[in-house]
Amino acid sequence: MRVIGTAGHVDHGKSTLIAALTGIHPDRLKEEQQREMTIDLGFAWLTLPDGEEVGIVDVPGHRDFIENMLAGIGGIDAALLVIAADEGVMPQTREHLAILDILQIQAGMVVLTKTDLIEEPEWLDLLEEDIHKTLRGTVLAGAPILRVSSRTKAGFPQLLETLTHILSECPPRLDLNRPRLPIDRVFSIAGFGTVTTGTLSDGRMKVGDDVEILPSGLKGRIRGLQTHKKKEETAIPGSRTAINISGINAEQIRRGEVVAHPRQYQATQRVDVHFRLLPDVSGRLHHASEVKVFIGTTETIARVRLLGAETLDPGQEGWLQLELRQPIVAVRGDRYILRQPSPGETLGGGIIVDPHPKRRHKRFDENVTTSLEAMAKGSPVDVLIQASLALGPAPVKDIIQKARLDAGQAEDALTEAIHQGRLVNLEEGTPSAASDLLVAARESWQAMKDLIETTVDTYHKGYPLRSGMPREELKSRTKAQPRVFNAAIKKLVAEELLVERGSWVARPGHAIRFDSAQQAKVQALMRKFAQNPYATPSIKECQAEVGEEVLAALIELDELIAVSPEVIFRKQDYEMMVKLVREAIQERGQVTLAEVRDLFETTRKYIQAFLEHLDAIGMTVREGDYRKLRRP
Repeated sequence: MRVIGTAGHVDHGKSTLIAALTGIHPDRLKEEQQREMTIDLGFAWLTLPDGEEVGIVDVPGHRDFIENMLAGIGGIDAALLVIAADEGVMPQTREHLAILDILQIQAGMVVLTKTDLIEEPEWLDLLEEDIHKTLRGTVLAGAPILRVSSRTKAGFPQLLETLTHILSECPPRLDLNRPRLPIDRVFSIAGFGTVTTGTLSDGRMKVGDDVEILPSGLKGRIRGLQTHKKKEETAIPGSRTAINISGINAEQIRRGEVVAHPRQYQATQRVDVHFRLLPDVSGRLHHASEVKVFIGTTETIARVRLLGAETLDPGQEGWLQLELRQPIVAVRGDRYILRQPSPGETLGGGIIVDPHPKRRHKRFDENVTTSLEAMAKGSPVDVLIQASLALGPAPVKDIIQKARLDAGQAEDALTEAIHQGRLVNLEEGTPSAASDLLVAARESWQAMKDLIETTVDTYHKGYPLRSGMPREELKSRTKAQPRVFNAAIKKLVAEELLVERGSWVARPGHAIRFDSAQQAKVQALMRKFAQNPYATPSIKECQAEVGEEVLAALIELDELIAVSPEVIFRKQDYEMMVKLVREAIQERGQVTLAEVRDLFETTRKYIQAFLEHLDAIGMTVREGDYRKLRRP
């Protein structure tokens, strides 16, 4: 599941473009529609040519609403930088581009709108040259530029194809089994209660999960989930998700808070960050400055503690400790934006290195900056784990290659990661840096294990009269590669979290059990079999008597044996028939269908199906009108 976002100057046609692409106008507020200007975040979705459904966040372009824009742009996979052909690059174009650059939204394109207003193609050529110059040195340098018209829909097929290609090259969202949803909207629906929306990251959420609202600490439970107005049992990382939460009133929640599983995240009021001051800001950044901080959908005020310097000049980078007025939820690697409160101006931003520093740092202690630099780069073990998280379960040598560690570092890091339990061995053997053994980061393995267990549990709940879930169906639902899937099942069986029953997989302790009503029907059916064991009810009649699921369960339990699509016998009667036919052939050398029919005093229909079944299982062989025992 992917999410894209718009960016660009006011009145350059962002919302009109989204409405033309999707049929959904993202301006939902009455004031927005009256002023024909986006004020708050808007949302829509579309299906790309390859069948993938993509969420869209439409952001305001007016400078007065830049802070609303920041609440929506952080959770996207790719950006559409919208520039009107009749105006070109404007102030908010540059500011939005700078924000995309700070947040490292590396996938994207420029959409040149309102091209139907331009009569001279040369003007568009000159405009594209200017755009390329503007993009130079940013994350969108070299990004494709698409010429479109939202009025005529010219260029839309190329835009969708390009977007499909760009998103196909984006790495998948990591599932770290630690879901968090930064809230960008909260409202109440009559009959349902509180609903929060946002872009889910770092894990999955399921209906029935207990959740915690941070930093407030309010507790609730997920009553329902929706993605693009479709009900879901499970929301996946990267999806635009609406969560219906029971136990909490909408008035108790605000934008910027985070929905998470209980006890997985801890709020903080102090963070250590790496910071880059934009080159075209109006002045220096001073120690003790008061700034606005934007992380995810959160906005708060912070005091800057500049480490190792008194000021930063435009274009410079440095280390900051931000002391926050209000607690926030952040993790290492999150990106953030700083803005000057008044007059409003985007100052720059960077990456969070330590979301929970133990203390206030001494500002001119070289050990502090050295430690932060090492933490930002990551230890070899950290680098190895990040590579593993990016690849998912994979051969050791592939993870080492992605981590770009030298041989000595790789071997030591691998040994340490396995010793610490941060890497899990999925196959038998001792992994080495050059080995092909499958391993996975602890979080990836936990997520896969939870997915398999939950999928099997759900199957048991949906089909209680089946002894297990078909192995191939489980593989299809987990979407795992065959080797990874087989290794995971073997490991879970060894850990006694699963059992294998032929081509079925089940949870330990699961067994077919009939309720009292079903048991009564089964007993009634068995009485019919007992009355005439060799002229039994047909399979269709059995299904009508007890139901398809109960009959399938009786066959699976070997209480009934189906010898053809129409003919079925009780197990004890079937075994008696096999015994008597074998003895008859041994005594006579061969038997005819008529002789077997007379032996059991039944009709041709039953005996023909039974003898063809014995041929099929290899007990007998047919020669003309006779059956003989097949030789070993």
